[in-house]
Amino acid sequence: MKSSSSSNRRNFIKDTAALAAGMAIAPSIIPATATAKIIYEPAVYVPEKLIGTRIKFAVIGINHSHIYGMIGAVTKGGGEMVAYYIKEADLAAQFAKRYPKVKQAKSENEILEDPAIQVVLSSGIPIDRAPLGVRVMQHGKDYLVDKPGVITLDQFVEVKKVQKQTGRIYSIMFSERFESRATVRAGELVKAGAIGKVIQTVNLAPHKMSPSTRPEWFFDPKYCGAILTDIGSHQFDQYLFFTGSKKAEITASQMGNVNHPQYPKLYDFGDVMLNGDGGMGYIRLDWFTPKGVSTFGDGRLTILGTEGYIEVRKTIDLAGKPGGDHLFLANNEGVKYIDCSKDNLPFGELFINDVINRTETAMPQAHCFLATELALLATKKAKILDVHL
Repeated sequence: MKSSSSSNRRNFIKDTAALAAGMAIAPSIIPATATAKIIYEPAVYVPEKLIGTRIKFAVIGINHSHIYGMIGAVTKGGGEMVAYYIKEADLAAQFAKRYPKVKQAKSENEILEDPAIQVVLSSGIPIDRAPLGVRVMQHGKDYLVDKPGVITLDQFVEVKKVQKQTGRIYSIMFSERFESRATVRAGELVKAGAIGKVIQTVNLAPHKMSPSTRPEWFFDPKYCGAILTDIGSHQFDQYLFFTGSKKAEITASQMGNVNHPQYPKLYDFGDVMLNGDGGMGYIRLDWFTPKGVSTFGDGRLTILGTEGYIEVRKTIDLAGKPGGDHLFLANNEGVKYIDCSKDNLPFGELFINDVINRTETAMPQAHCFLATELALLATKKAKILDVHL
C-alpha cells in the first residue's frame, strides 16, 4: 500500500477506525460499493481484556469442548457465569474442577426459573440443543448454542416460531468465524474494498476424526446431524457473511461414507454448491485430516473478488509460517501476508451488547436462521455417494 504523506497516513487511520465502527454496527453488510482504504494494521477494537460484569449467564450441557471457547468469549464480553447444570456426573465433575466457584444447579429448571440469569449457553448433544433453546426462550432468556444449533427441519420450524413469539436471541456460536482472528480480519478487508465486490467464497474444512475420543452419538446423524449440517453450518455462515447474501439456494449437494465402513451411519465427506443474491459459494467438508497434521484440521477460506482475492489459513500454514491465523491478500497493489494472531475477537462484547440493548450487532437473527436452513436443506437434498475406497 502506498502512503505519500503523513496527512494520508492520518486519514488512513481515521478511515480504518470508521470502518471498524461500521462493522460493529452492521457486521453482516459486507460487499463494498466504493473504493476504500485497505486495512493492514490490527483491527480497531476495544483491547481484549475482561470487561466489568454486565450480565449473568449459566451453562446447561457440555457434551462438546466448544463450550469453553463460548464461556471465554462471553466472559470477556462482560458476562459472569453464575450457575451450571450438567446431567452427566463425570462431565459435571470435570467442569466443577475447572470452575470451582460457580454454583452447580440441581436441575435445569433451577437455572431456567432464576430471574437473575439472562443468558444460557449450551454444547449439549446436538439433538438436544434446539429443544433446550425453545425452553430457554420460553423462560425469557437468550440462548447461545454450539453448532449445529438445530439438526432437523422440524426443530427449525419450532425454534423460529418460539423465537418470533418471545423476541429472545437464538444465537449459534459459529466459531470458525467468531473465534478465528484471520477470518475477522478478512471481513474488515472485504468491507474496506480490498478485493472489490465479492464473487464467490470457497470453504475447505477438513477435520481430524480421532475416533477413540468421540462419543457414540458422534457417529449417528440422528443425534448429531450429518456432515453438511454439523461442520457445514460454519461454512454456510461464512458464505452469507462474506457475500452479504440475504437470499440463497442450494445448487447441488452430495455426501457419503467413502472410507469408514466400521461406522456405517457416518458421512465422512460432503460438498455443496450454492448461489445467492450476493454471490456464489462452494463448500467441501471431510474427516480426513491425517495424524501428521498438528491441528484438528487445515481450514481454508478463499474469497474471490472483482479486484483481488483473500486466502485465510485458519489453523496452520503447511510447511510455512508457524501457528494459525494467517491471511494472504492479492489485489492490484500486490501480494501481502498479514499475521492476524494478535488481532482482537469482538464477538463476546457485541453479543453482550445485543443482550442488553436488544440489538443485532454480533449476528442478525435472520442471518443465523438462514445459515441454519441452508445447512439443513443441503443435507436433505444431498445425493448419497456410492463411493467406497
